[in-house]
Amino acid sequence: MNDMSSGQGVRVAAARALVPVLTGKGSLATLDDSTVPARDRAFLRALCYGVCRTLPRLEALASELLRSPFKARDADVKALLLLGIHQLLYLRVPPHAAVGETAGAARLLNKEWATKVINGCLRRLQRESEALQARVDSDTHVALLHPVWLIRSLRQAWPDDWQDIAEANNRPGPMTLRTNRRLTTRDAYLQQLEQAGKSATPCRYSEDGITLDSPCDIGELPGFASGEVSVQDEAAQLAAPLLAPVLQQRPGARVLDACCAPGGKAAHLLEAFDIELTAIDSDAARLARVESTLARLKQKAHLKHADAGGLDWWDGQPFEAILLDAPCSGTGVIRRHPDIKQLRRPSDIRDLAALQARLLDNLWQTLAPGGQLLYATCSIMPEENANVVDAFLTRTPDARSLTPVDVEWGRPAGAGRQLMPRIDGHDGFFYALLEKNLG
Repeated sequence: MNDMSSGQGVRVAAARALVPVLTGKGSLATLDDSTVPARDRAFLRALCYGVCRTLPRLEALASELLRSPFKARDADVKALLLLGIHQLLYLRVPPHAAVGETAGAARLLNKEWATKVINGCLRRLQRESEALQARVDSDTHVALLHPVWLIRSLRQAWPDDWQDIAEANNRPGPMTLRTNRRLTTRDAYLQQLEQAGKSATPCRYSEDGITLDSPCDIGELPGFASGEVSVQDEAAQLAAPLLAPVLQQRPGARVLDACCAPGGKAAHLLEAFDIELTAIDSDAARLARVESTLARLKQKAHLKHADAGGLDWWDGQPFEAILLDAPCSGTGVIRRHPDIKQLRRPSDIRDLAALQARLLDNLWQTLAPGGQLLYATCSIMPEENANVVDAFLTRTPDARSLTPVDVEWGRPAGAGRQLMPRIDGHDGFFYALLEKNLG
């Protein structure tokens, strides 16, 4: 039997995928599941994402189980131990397989010595599980599966909600769809899902949104290939409706989607309005994804590989609407990208806030008088959201807030509105709608 087709092989693949995350040098965004057989790919993803989701607790338990920490060169062995702990506590893997296959996987790493170490640690966890878990869970950040700095930041920003936010972050987000109103209606698509044997419910806030009761492969979605539906969280679907008042009355309006990848909001704008859209992104690989998305949906935009912090891409003609989906910490989508908890640092928030301010100042120059700019992030940190927008309004005399106050979603946050991640609901998101005065 080929080693990579064994139970040990999929665990080695998971360990190798986790090493860049554990060492702060990469993320799960580049997870390559082609190294394992098709039947093991869901298990590989469950292992990798599960370890990242529960990492603070796994690392605390590993510290209790080890006599001394692993050396830096043995990050792959550390990853195997964390994988074993996660399987024993969180997955329906037979204990003998969780222990034996994980420990044995060290041989495929050419580290025979580690088999005994991992085996001993995991067997001790089996014997002393209750006591060890109680010991590490005495630390709040461990019990809530978040790094210390993030729990501290959440408590400071949202003293009444920080525990609920952490709990929501720890649960995988639902699979939410956006129907293409040019090709179908939500009610019609719900009927298609029912006929396909898939249970789903309409989203509460997005008129185009549907949440599946159980996630599925996109290939199983009726009409996906022909563009009838896309996968997009409900919170992200609120961008287009916020720009509706300015775009519905201006057919053919020039619109900019800055930092547009992966393209969901650009596509929604094109589905909802008759506009001339320019979409820019500084990442060529991610921009290719936008092109692919628009091709599937049979929509067209002027795609440009460009930095929204400069103006060398701009033709000098002002835009009537701008969507600035600003680079951010991603703290509102941790449940979908749990490696964020390991990769983010407190200093990132400060640096990102400075970048967001520069982007706002720069893009404001390209907005026509009477035009509107929608500032958006998938962050729940006030430093990146309300603080950035309020400071911008203070230093920009021709800007005013138009963020609606009569919507059902979110809560007021400075000149914008903040959505928190909700279990079985939407992601965390922030929006602020700004208008440039006519002068």
